[in-house]
Amino acid sequence: MEEQGALYNFFDAASAIVWGPVLLILLVGTGVYLTLRLGFLQFKTLPYALKLAFKPAKEKKNEKGDISHYQALTTALAATIGTGNIAGVATAVFLGGPGAVFWMWITAVFGMATKYAEAVLAVKYRITDQNGNMAGGPMYYLSRGLKTKWLGKPLGVLFAIFGAVAAFGIGNMVQSNSVSDVLETSFSVPHWVTGLILLFFAGLVLLGGIRSIGRVTAFFVPIMAIFYVVGALIIIVMNLNLVLPAFGTIFNDAFTGSAVGGGLLGTAIRFGVARGVFSNEAGLGSAPIAAAAARTDYAGRQALVSMTQVFIDTIVVCTMTGLTIVMAGQYKGQLDGADLTTASFGVFLGDVGSYIVTIGLVFFAFSTIVGWSYYGEKCFGYLTGQRGLGLYKIVFVLFVFVGAVAQLDTVWKFADVMNGLMAFPNLIGLLLLSGVVGAETTKFLKVAKKEREQEKQAQYNS
Repeated sequence: MEEQGALYNFFDAASAIVWGPVLLILLVGTGVYLTLRLGFLQFKTLPYALKLAFKPAKEKKNEKGDISHYQALTTALAATIGTGNIAGVATAVFLGGPGAVFWMWITAVFGMATKYAEAVLAVKYRITDQNGNMAGGPMYYLSRGLKTKWLGKPLGVLFAIFGAVAAFGIGNMVQSNSVSDVLETSFSVPHWVTGLILLFFAGLVLLGGIRSIGRVTAFFVPIMAIFYVVGALIIIVMNLNLVLPAFGTIFNDAFTGSAVGGGLLGTAIRFGVARGVFSNEAGLGSAPIAAAAARTDYAGRQALVSMTQVFIDTIVVCTMTGLTIVMAGQYKGQLDGADLTTASFGVFLGDVGSYIVTIGLVFFAFSTIVGWSYYGEKCFGYLTGQRGLGLYKIVFVLFVFVGAVAQLDTVWKFADVMNGLMAFPNLIGLLLLSGVVGAETTKFLKVAKKEREQEKQAQYNS
């Protein structure tokens, strides 16, 4: 136990360093830089991007890829809409005060540009692997995009190592553990029973590959997100008199600070930014792995679809959680994490509210397992030349059960470190390859403008 405690303390200290001011400034700073370089693209193109994401599109002959734009989006959303949307937001408000929600929004606004750039490069530098599947992501655009081999290849390998390891923690065991805990607390379901059920369903989905994952997430993600958001909207509509005061508290606290940990403005910014990035993963380099599998003719087209992921995850889902917590006022007590969100929903809806959070957490956590399995597989395949992928999948599925029945404090901290370390090589690549992103954007925007003109002309003629 002493050795385990020492190991936990080591990774806890390492996590504090990795997720310290340097990384947070680099994450937000990269988003700000890309926003300026791309001419505030996320503001100008969001309606068009949402249309691309959700409007059924006809396949074009020159499109390459394994899954549709929409399936790539929902696969990425499956990985990002997770415990961070329920427990992460609550922790941000508890530690950073209501103003942390505002700084989550700011992180998301600039994170949309980061996510766009990641997807552009993922599609631009993707390859067809030995198994005939699309493979892309930071490890590929680092090694293929950066001309200096002494920099690009090592950075790509580092990212792949961190990603393959982090997938087992934050993308697997931590999620299944959260599900087993909440089901045991709410419905007295033994941890091992939850573990077996999760193992079975995860195996059905994951062993079928990206096409299976894409089909499942395309059906599953909208249902789970709508279920949770509708629950929050019911609370908001039933208590409209509390909405404006809640927004007022968020905006006021964002620039004054009333955090539990000292009441400093810097605390609200720190936890708002950190939890915002933890939730939408903009800059970590995970989502572009899914974007690389999309069927698309232009990198910019899929990148706009990928950009909407941050909007949906943080601006929509996280806002629902944050607003409900601030309206309920329970953050002033001792509750934290998922317990705080559960109690806040319970203030307005009683036991029904608690069940909404419980079921939402189960759905969100399972979807994260599905999404991150693909990320880990692609990172592992990059390192091994696509060998041993079957074994990796089997081990990943088995660890879903391990996570459900084990104590994971040390594992969580270790994976947290790996997750943060993924961002450093990815952000270096984004900054050094920002010129490529700009060129691809200019090329696609001309095409998009021409397509819209043709569409208007066709409507006029009809």
